[in-house]
Amino acid sequence: MVKNWKSSNALVDRIARFVQETSSSLPDDAEQALRKALRREAKGSSARMVLETILRNVELARAAGTPVCQDTGTLTFFVSEQLRHRVTPAVIGEAVARATANGWLRRNTIDSVTGRSIDSNVCAGAPVVHYVEVKSEEGRVKSEEGGGDWDVSLLMKGGGSENMSRQFSLPDASMGAGRDLEGVRRAVLTAVQQAQGYGCAPGILGVCIGGDRASGYEEAKLQLLRNLADTNPDPALARLERRILREANSLGIGPMGLGGKTTLLAVKIGARPRVPASFFVTVAYLCWAARRRSIML
Repeated sequence: MVKNWKSSNALVDRIARFVQETSSSLPDDAEQALRKALRREAKGSSARMVLETILRNVELARAAGTPVCQDTGTLTFFVSEQLRHRVTPAVIGEAVARATANGWLRRNTIDSVTGRSIDSNVCAGAPVVHYVEVKSEEGRVKSEEGGGDWDVSLLMKGGGSENMSRQFSLPDASMGAGRDLEGVRRAVLTAVQQAQGYGCAPGILGVCIGGDRASGYEEAKLQLLRNLADTNPDPALARLERRILREANSLGIGPMGLGGKTTLLAVKIGARPRVPASFFVTVAYLCWAARRRSIML
């Protein structure tokens, strides 16, 4: 149940603190995936040294309450539709501006026409806010505060990882990819090959099969909110997730592209309906710094 806040300022402060927590503290499932990856890599290898450095950075950021990465990324909020009139874009914008002023976010927003910095990180279109129906059975990440459905989720996606995201239109003869799950597999593995170590591997993939070009990316990013250890409720997609993860990690790309057994930490796949003329496969690439968190207000 949502609390009755005494003032809008209390809600703004709560969301600003939520932004800091997301920026500075990697979620448990992501940290555990990194530690599992570390155990797989050979002692003295470049992959192991990279992962050790990453995990030390995670510990220091959490202890100091400072950003895990200097690129604090594009802030994308997913808000329960029921809170549309309480957690408004104006409230979220004020919270982000407060978090920026407190040093929890860097000045990370640029006017695309003039090239000037938007020092508050708040303007039309930033941060990004989506209002969605929240259903726990969809397998998305649970609230960090007691589990169950969430009111607000935040994904902080750095520019380096966003640059590695891809969208394919099938069929594509260059990949031998048709309009089926085998074609999806080929497209996603092509995205991994194209990324190599860029985007700060090991990465996490959110994938959408279908939709239009815009909704495909929205669903792909929603998949990034799922717990990394969960199992897709669709058996066919669960099998595809496991296969792509296994095959991607056999490529030898490894952490930061320096070689190793861990190119990806997880693959999460969803689907949206499409029109007969289109078959899009959208891949949202997320770096190892999986800064995403969900809360109940």
